[in-house]
Amino acid sequence: MNLFKSHICGIVSDLVGFPASDIAGTLEIPPDENMGDYGWPCFQLAKTMKKAPPLIASELAEKISSDKYIKSVSAKGPYLNIMLDKQAVIEYVCRQVFSKGKNYGKSDIGNGKIAIIEYSSPNIAKPMNIGHLRSTVIGAALKRIYEYLGYKVVSINHIGDWGAQFGKLALAYRKWADTKKMEEDPINELYRIYVKIHKEADADKSLEDGARDLFRKLEDGDPEITDLWRKFVDLSWQDFKRVYDMLGIEFDSVAGESFYQKMIPDVLKLLEEKKLSRKSQGALIVPLDDYNIEPMLLRKKDGSTLYGTRDLAAAIYRHNTYNFEKLLYVVGVAQGLHFKQFFKVLELAGFDWVSKCEHVDFGWVTLGGEMMSTRKGNVVFLEDVLNHARAKALTIIEQNSPDLENKEKVAQQVGIGAVVFTELSVKRHTDVSFDWDRMLDFQGYSGPYLQYGHARICSVMRKHGKELDVEADYGLLRLPEEYKLAKMLLEFPDRLINASEQNEPYVLTSYMFDLVSLFSTYFQKHKSPTDKILSDDPPLRKAKVNLSYSVKTVLESGLNILGLEAPERM
Repeated sequence: MNLFKSHICGIVSDLVGFPASDIAGTLEIPPDENMGDYGWPCFQLAKTMKKAPPLIASELAEKISSDKYIKSVSAKGPYLNIMLDKQAVIEYVCRQVFSKGKNYGKSDIGNGKIAIIEYSSPNIAKPMNIGHLRSTVIGAALKRIYEYLGYKVVSINHIGDWGAQFGKLALAYRKWADTKKMEEDPINELYRIYVKIHKEADADKSLEDGARDLFRKLEDGDPEITDLWRKFVDLSWQDFKRVYDMLGIEFDSVAGESFYQKMIPDVLKLLEEKKLSRKSQGALIVPLDDYNIEPMLLRKKDGSTLYGTRDLAAAIYRHNTYNFEKLLYVVGVAQGLHFKQFFKVLELAGFDWVSKCEHVDFGWVTLGGEMMSTRKGNVVFLEDVLNHARAKALTIIEQNSPDLENKEKVAQQVGIGAVVFTELSVKRHTDVSFDWDRMLDFQGYSGPYLQYGHARICSVMRKHGKELDVEADYGLLRLPEEYKLAKMLLEFPDRLINASEQNEPYVLTSYMFDLVSLFSTYFQKHKSPTDKILSDDPPLRKAKVNLSYSVKTVLESGLNILGLEAPERM
């Protein structure tokens, strides 16, 4: 809560007897800025005071005097409206940004707490496709948001390196792998044979039996199959790492499903002791009919385990290892049933910390309106998208800024930024259909638009050419856009908290777009010798430059949190 909100909530709290935190939760921004900067609804007082809300608002307004933060107080219907002192707001936010720099917006609400975020989690032996992008960039953005709020964040990439699909891959490798292609381009060759065996298995059911046999050997520790599995895992991680490097993403822990395999016997024993598991048609399940949930399958009738069983082991291990405050699973909405089963089984097993676990789901990712499937081969590879975006950015830069230094570097920043922002520019529950034009759109509501806004302010700073000093006469800033910019900067810390409360990076992307759009209007609209940022009037110029620098600082921080770089020249 910023200084001004805190001040208002304290005053109202003293008058009505409600906790300041409760007042903060119901404080609103009026629909018309002429009404005030904040409004508080008085409906909740009607019953205890036995008066109409409009009358209560009027009486409260008369009891609150203006001070160094509050310019005026009025009542509008049932709302108590407060107008802040504009100069106080502008000066306060500039001083805050100047003193804290890139730490502006940071909080200590997470100090001493651990948040675990599992995201990305591709399966081995397949190139990462565009369907992996949402989990990857949403998870990475949430990691940075939580770090900004003081949490110790452990980012986990739960690689899909175990399961029956490996048996199919091993069988396909023995039957169809091209030795030369395995040397030249191993992941694409593994993907080719993976698609092939799924097609062949539709016609030849014996392939399914052979695949199950090989996976059973892996679970039994067969040396030859284990070595082959390790080879596939190592080759896959090298391929994944290249893409993660392009995105600027690192993980604190890369622990595939196989890591938890040795813990499964203990999990199954625990569920048996709790009388939660039972046999059903040869398989081992946890029945959940009493909760209107389909049963959770723990072990198939052939004895092989499933990813759900490994998820149970992983959650228990993570709690024992980290004693987390939050455990977030950034996984698509398609896995909704799995997480209902998974969390319910943990709850029934007596793990009360399951209340700290959350499925941070996101909408479907389709290709031309159709579901993507690696088994069918209808996917768009993520690395191809990133390379196309970088190439397009370079073409645009060479056309518009041929003399720009480090064109290749800037093209990388802008191209990758376009791809990342596209995924974060909609609420995570929104379904997304992949479209090349949309993904590579550098105009309007896009990452490059935000990056250009930052570069534009950097250009202003270079033209100003003087060392910045926070001391300025902020009372000279009287343009409406100047006060609006200051109020937006004031809201930045709260927006980060809101984003964490909703586990929704879109809260930040929409804020960033509004901030850049407002600054662009300010920059374009006011170009007279006195109104322009680099005004001919030195004291006014100093105040304008300070406000612009504050915008630049918050913009750079926001871009970095989202996973975009902030070029100084474009």
